[in-house]
Amino acid sequence: MTLKSLLQAFLACLILSFAAPSFAQSDPKPLIDALAKADFNEAEKLLGQIAASGDARVVPALNAFAEGDLYFRKSDNLVFIAKTAGSGFELIDPLTGASAGQAAKNAVTKIKVNNNLRRVIRSAMGGLTLLSADRAVRLQAADAVLRSPSPENLDLVEAALAKETDKEVKARMEEARAVSVLSSDRSIDEKRGAIETIKNLGGRNSLGILNSVSGSIDAGLKGDLDAAIAAIESEQQLWDMAQNVWYGLSLGSVLLLAAIGLAITFGVMGIINMAHGEMVMLGAYSTFVVQDVIRDNAPNLFDWSLAIALPVAFLVTGAVGLVIERGVIRFLYGRPLETLLATWGVSLILQQTIRSIFGPTNQEVGNPSWMSGSFPVGGMTITWNRMWIILFSMSIFVALLVLLKKSAFGLNMRAVTQNRRMASSMGIKTPWVDAFTFALGSGIAGIAGVALSQIDNVSPNLGQSYIIDSFMVVVFGGVGNLWGTLVGALSLGVLNKFLEPSVGAVLGKILVLVLIILFIQKRPRGLFALKGRAVEA
Repeated sequence: MTLKSLLQAFLACLILSFAAPSFAQSDPKPLIDALAKADFNEAEKLLGQIAASGDARVVPALNAFAEGDLYFRKSDNLVFIAKTAGSGFELIDPLTGASAGQAAKNAVTKIKVNNNLRRVIRSAMGGLTLLSADRAVRLQAADAVLRSPSPENLDLVEAALAKETDKEVKARMEEARAVSVLSSDRSIDEKRGAIETIKNLGGRNSLGILNSVSGSIDAGLKGDLDAAIAAIESEQQLWDMAQNVWYGLSLGSVLLLAAIGLAITFGVMGIINMAHGEMVMLGAYSTFVVQDVIRDNAPNLFDWSLAIALPVAFLVTGAVGLVIERGVIRFLYGRPLETLLATWGVSLILQQTIRSIFGPTNQEVGNPSWMSGSFPVGGMTITWNRMWIILFSMSIFVALLVLLKKSAFGLNMRAVTQNRRMASSMGIKTPWVDAFTFALGSGIAGIAGVALSQIDNVSPNLGQSYIIDSFMVVVFGGVGNLWGTLVGALSLGVLNKFLEPSVGAVLGKILVLVLIILFIQKRPRGLFALKGRAVEA
């Protein structure tokens, strides 16, 4: 161990043994009272001295100062926390919290505070709680210092760091110390080490900290600072790419949900169903109705609302799909243009029906607690609602694969897809296979609507936002092939998210459409073409 290391260890022990007790022994009351006549610059210096006292009793006074509730009494210039009481104020001792009687409004004056002082107060409060016995409080305090570094808190941070034994809290305190060192008058070597610590921390916050001191840092550290900034920017570019991939996968999962039902009906029946988007919309409105009923009758079940809405949406949209197939589509098989026009008319009818019942405005669909919020992964931010939608999409995909491969209904569907005439001659009732296939595709679209209600506006036009993209996914992946739909949806989702930042959302969609058209010229049957005598004929 070097002499320098021994000295540093000895100083840390001294801080641990003497600094923290001395903080607690100093009386912050005169410092608080001095705020009565201080201007903003003087108040900032006083806040640093108050924080250096290490007395946790000043936290209520600092909170009151930040919120504009700190007043001084004109008769003796003593400072109190003031709360409105009738026509005057109740005065509260800023350290003990004891009542100091009441005063008329004209007997006290508010101590003014600005945004810069509020920042200093946040930093001071962070430093004061670094020595708390509660681990969560210490971690929160270190985060506060990290967000608002201040050289006034540096000694207190180092004292807390020397005493800290928890690995996570200690690491956070080391980061807080590093950002405070950069704004202090410490040696160049210490600042160089702080730059390295902040570089290892990474992220946009670290980049902002380093950029903020680039104009005032010592010339000898300019090279280290520029190298650290370049390293963080390079790392951040990789995280930005990963974030775009994540956004693309989440968009692709939404497209998969919207398109997977269309892939079934289009592949088995050869029907261009322009009302498919309205099945998605009906599923979203089913979710709204279920949540509305739960809010009125059983609000404690709200976190279960989506689980309840899933079977409701599937049954409602499946039943509507069955009625459409039996009432309209079965008379138009083999006439694709008439089928397209008929289903487009059905879509307009469904939209207008929903407008008449629920109105044209967006409806509020809430997020259950388990789908709210986000969490960081490196330099990325992952939202829980998108995460659950991706998992849900994959679950629906696997369930459909099992249905098609392992059930009698799935076997009949595949037989009709590959050779309708042969399936009919083998005794399969192709009209009912068509009917229930259309109902299944509509029901899955309704389930997609439940998921989309968590990330999009629930309105009569909801389905129109996804119908064109759904057809693109189906055609690109291969008509009637679920694996093709999965690969097509995820590929187009990622491609969209990489094109949007450079060319814009609208032009990005146009470019995707052009690329699909060029691809279909080379592979007319998509990525994964179905095989079968009738299909290949």
